[in-house]
Amino acid sequence: MPSFAAQQSLFRAYDIRGTNKHFTDEFVQALGHRFAQLYGSQRSQFTKNSNAHAAIDVTCPPNNTVNFQQNIAAEIIVVIGYDMRHGSESIARTLSTVLAQQGLCVIQLGLVTTPMMAFCAKQYQGHGIIVTASHSAKDVLGIKWLVNHKSPSSLEIQALYQQLISHTHYLSRNQVEQATLDSEPDSHYINISSNTELSRALLKELPAKQVADVYIAAIEQVFCQLTQDNQTAPTNNRKTASKLDLVVVIDCMHGATGNITQRLFDRFCQHVIVLNDTPDGSFPLGNPDPAEPNRLTALQQAVASHCADIGLAFDGDGDRLMIVDNNSKVVMPDHLLYLLARIAITERPDSLTSSLASEVLFDIKCAHHLPKLLADLGAMPVISKTGSSFMRQKVQHPDSQIVFAGELSGHFIFNDGRFIPYDDAIYAALRLLHWFVKSRNILDDKNALSDILQRLPAMVSTADHYLPVPQTARTDCSIMEQLTRVCTYLQDLASVTTHADSFDISDYRLDAANLPTALCASPVCTCSTIRSHIAVEQAKSLLPAGTRLSCIDGVRLDFAHGFGVLRQSNTSNSLTARFAGDSMDDLKDIQATFAALCRPFDAELATQIIAMPAE
Repeated sequence: MPSFAAQQSLFRAYDIRGTNKHFTDEFVQALGHRFAQLYGSQRSQFTKNSNAHAAIDVTCPPNNTVNFQQNIAAEIIVVIGYDMRHGSESIARTLSTVLAQQGLCVIQLGLVTTPMMAFCAKQYQGHGIIVTASHSAKDVLGIKWLVNHKSPSSLEIQALYQQLISHTHYLSRNQVEQATLDSEPDSHYINISSNTELSRALLKELPAKQVADVYIAAIEQVFCQLTQDNQTAPTNNRKTASKLDLVVVIDCMHGATGNITQRLFDRFCQHVIVLNDTPDGSFPLGNPDPAEPNRLTALQQAVASHCADIGLAFDGDGDRLMIVDNNSKVVMPDHLLYLLARIAITERPDSLTSSLASEVLFDIKCAHHLPKLLADLGAMPVISKTGSSFMRQKVQHPDSQIVFAGELSGHFIFNDGRFIPYDDAIYAALRLLHWFVKSRNILDDKNALSDILQRLPAMVSTADHYLPVPQTARTDCSIMEQLTRVCTYLQDLASVTTHADSFDISDYRLDAANLPTALCASPVCTCSTIRSHIAVEQAKSLLPAGTRLSCIDGVRLDFAHGFGVLRQSNTSNSLTARFAGDSMDDLKDIQATFAALCRPFDAELATQIIAMPAE
């Protein structure tokens, strides 16, 4: 009887992901039944009165010349795709079969990017699954999914695991493989697993060209509309967007974008050079992660050799973007985020100008200059904890006023009504290219991308580094909990006027109401902390007046000339750290401050912080 205890580690904050050995046949089968139950529960929300096998004509708006015409014999429709990893296709087909056996219509997309899966799901009911581990190493597999257009929260992901283990406690191995969910009192699906012909009828496979055609047509319509919006005189004639006069180099990193990149960018740009566009799950040149140090070297060299205007890099599943400018320099993702936010704000449709405030969401790892740059655009900068799924949830909230969201890792979401509000690297790249050419034409300015970036504030920063989590067995709290508590105390101490020369931190007890809710379960924190006397002047030196502390996701400190952040990773058992300053001296000072704060807890962590090099 499988307990799936080993699979618990797969259920992460954003998705299901981990080493391929844990994706056993029994686990995938059982997981398929849990997904069937999850999607089956949406039936009552979809329709309360229709017959379970009523035919549904599903079309793909907005372009009726190329569409998905399907006669669907089920209420619930789920699209399923997979990436290029060894094992992804097999998992996708198993999940498809299980869902079809439970009466759900499955549209098989084949090898697609994650954003393409989200786009296809949008054309139906917003339900979709893609088997992908994104930018992770080749021995890692993963699964992402949407329910009613929305990504699951971390609590919903953990709930799925609890449902998985609670159900399989009562099943033998054969029962897991043959289980039908209609025996459960809360079941919402139709059990047709015994009807092979009907279950096969619910499995529909779309040709790859048809999926690509609809996706490209929708993007083309966006740029046609942008072209019309920029015209002085209105016109009712649908025009084809002209090709952009740019030389563009693209590195697909042997990921899922390779299947569509050449064709799509040839449609929009005059000169396109594509590198590593054969999807290959063995990743012969390294992990498909454009944010890894030195991972963009080949792209930089190609930009130089082709005298290109820009270089683009996509991660394994196509939801992250990094760029290289015309001087072969890697563009800081903070600067890229600013440029894309600027595009979203300045190119908002007239229909949104009065109804949507210009809020821009960015994650806690972005540099200190970004909020001011966004404010100068007339936007309201809003900081968020790290995680593209968190950002999508905020963007999709009914009361959202967010026109754009982005994070340091390269996830960017346009929420201006022109396309689906999803972090699509290909779409974001095309919006950037279109804006770049348009701005040059309007200003009759042949400035290169590097000239535009040169006007942004100077900054020296480290990369987003992963550091080992220190052992804190002698305390009740993690290093991040202790650091949060001490920084909060030091900020209070530095801001008060007192005649005392020092305070004993070990006597300080911070009320839990002043801490992030995840830190302490008891009303008053009683965790052990460092026992040392800190003078008021030392507190003011570590956290000077005006220093801003954020604890929404780890510890972030914004100083007058830089910032630093240290947080627990959501995807691995490690800490992530990033520091930036207006100059190298500012950067070193901020690293020294964080090292001083961490040294009482773990001297090795302090040493690692000091040693982090500037990019």
